[in-house]
Amino acid sequence: MSPSKVGRNEPCPCGSGKKFKHCCSDQSPPPGSSGASDLGTELRAALAGQNLGTLADAQAFTERFTQRHNRAPNLDFHGLSSEQMFSFLHHPFESPPLVRFVECLEISPTAPIMTLFGLLTTGIAEQDLKATAKGNLPRDFCRAAALAALGEADYREHTKYAGINREDDYYDLHITRLIGELAGFIRRHKGRFILSRECRTLLDDGGPAAIYPRLLRTYTQKFNWAYGDGYPALALVQQSFLFTLHLLVRHGETERSQVFYEDAFIRAFPVVLNEIEPSPYSSAEDTLRACYTRRAMMQFAAFFGFAKIEIVGTPFDRKYLVTKLSLLDAAVRFRLET
Repeated sequence: MSPSKVGRNEPCPCGSGKKFKHCCSDQSPPPGSSGASDLGTELRAALAGQNLGTLADAQAFTERFTQRHNRAPNLDFHGLSSEQMFSFLHHPFESPPLVRFVECLEISPTAPIMTLFGLLTTGIAEQDLKATAKGNLPRDFCRAAALAALGEADYREHTKYAGINREDDYYDLHITRLIGELAGFIRRHKGRFILSRECRTLLDDGGPAAIYPRLLRTYTQKFNWAYGDGYPALALVQQSFLFTLHLLVRHGETERSQVFYEDAFIRAFPVVLNEIEPSPYSSAEDTLRACYTRRAMMQFAAFFGFAKIEIVGTPFDRKYLVTKLSLLDAAVRFRLET
């Protein structure tokens, strides 16, 4: 047996305490990490300087070396170790030593999704909203919600070329309604939208501060970020949401171009480029950059109030300037040395 190979009955090198066969034996290394081949090269070099008399000694050395390797900060991961990145990707809400998600915020969350969710719950409670034949919100409510959320100037800009005639003509409201249903806060009964008992209780007891954490978890864990945006699936853009938040906490105090965050994602997860078929109109890298900025920056970080994003330039040469907002620190508590 090669000394760089972990036996199925040996402790998993991820540090979980489980046997390898019951833990990571069917998992690839975190995308973008050095991987088994580079680790094997480093291990062979380390073994060359050791005087190991038995196979058991070699296996024990290999285990210690692999654990140190997986726990060492990785520059490609902006200070995270491979072990920490694995937890971020596969157990984001079950890794309290690394991060804690606040169950009820100490502040009232200011975010586009909360503005729309407030309009939606008020409309359901006061206007007896009837679902359309397709199960969507009625047109007049969608128009009124868009005007209230956007303001007159932005509403005119939004409807410059086409009005709001159905729910998905105002994408953010459409997504908010879907997330509310996935979270169990909104449902349809006898053709009308109603609020669940749990939603009413949370609003009565804690207000938006109690609602926000559930919406966040639902959006990251249950909703498909690829829904309707025309890009390839690229599931890792969503799966790495905690890495995106880590980048904002670590670097977001200073206004930075979206290119900084795109570069960080591609450097951490270069294998995602292999999932994209290049076209005559866009390279794989350009497609990935545009997809990451839309999904992770605009439709996640900005939508949930974690970042302010200023759009500058022309439609053909746009630049997105990203700055972290205080809501991120109030909702997500990282326990990492940065």
